Amino acid sequence: METKADKINRLKKEKNAIILAHYYQEAEIQDVADFLGDSLALAQAAKKTDADIIVFAGVHFMAETAKILNPTKIVLLPDLNAGCSLADNTPADKFKQWIDEHPNHTVISYINCSTEVKAMSDIICTSSNAEKIVNSLPKDEKILFAPDKYLGKHVMKKTGRELVLWDGSCEVHTVFSELELINLMNKYPNAEVLAHPECPENILAYADFIGSTSGIIKRSVESDSKEFIILTEPGIIHQLEKKTEGKIFYTVPNLDGCSCNNCPYMKLNTLDKIISALENLEPQIHIEENLRLKALKSIERMLELS
Repeated sequence: METKADKINRLKKEKNAIILAHYYQEAEIQDVADFLGDSLALAQAAKKTDADIIVFAGVHFMAETAKILNPTKIVLLPDLNAGCSLADNTPADKFKQWIDEHPNHTVISYINCSTEVKAMSDIICTSSNAEKIVNSLPKDEKILFAPDKYLGKHVMKKTGRELVLWDGSCEVHTVFSELELINLMNKYPNAEVLAHPECPENILAYADFIGSTSGIIKRSVESDSKEFIILTEPGIIHQLEKKTEGKIFYTVPNLDGCSCNNCPYMKLNTLDKIISALENLEPQIHIEENLRLKALKSIERMLELS
């Protein structure tokens, strides 16, 4: 009997399709992906692929980025409701007003934003390269940074630069309990604390390492530590366990005491929805060409600097 994974692999071959998936996807989706990565790596993979169809197992802004880079390819998002709290809380009209209120500033936007916001930005960044992007600009350059204020504050600390920050944050990374983190650190005193820079400053203060999802994975592989406390979306645990042997990973409960800081948008994707997308070539991502070209400039500048 053909399993769901078998069916997906058959459909991919029949249609010359590729599945790109983020580390926050469910384990079963990660295991059928052709390429797995963080936002930067996924953008780079999208640009390089020779597939006719891209199925993006992620969220809306990621699929939009793939379409911006591949206008002639079919880009499918298994569930169009897979949004992002950062992108959703950065409406284009208010973003434009914010830019107008700060003339003569270079606009750096975190990739977790809409195509419209990307089109108004000078450079896109990810959590992997934000520090490098900021440091690539002259020391006296005035910079607007959006939409994640905690990533922006982390970059300010790392670079010593002053950034004007948009007041946005990720709903997954802002609800870790500091008390529960301290309890875990006391319970497992030899565990390294690995945190994503979208976490608030009071949480990052405890981290032994701060980095993107790919950075957290790399650190866990290279570290001599055998135990780790992980401060990001728990979907990453699947890859951490696959890429390490004998290492143990602990997730931090949220403010309600539940170790369930799942991104509700990432988890909307399922194997059944991927199968449906491949069979019907829907839902597709469509972007008006003039808007796409404006957004492309800021993404290409990021890729050049990366």
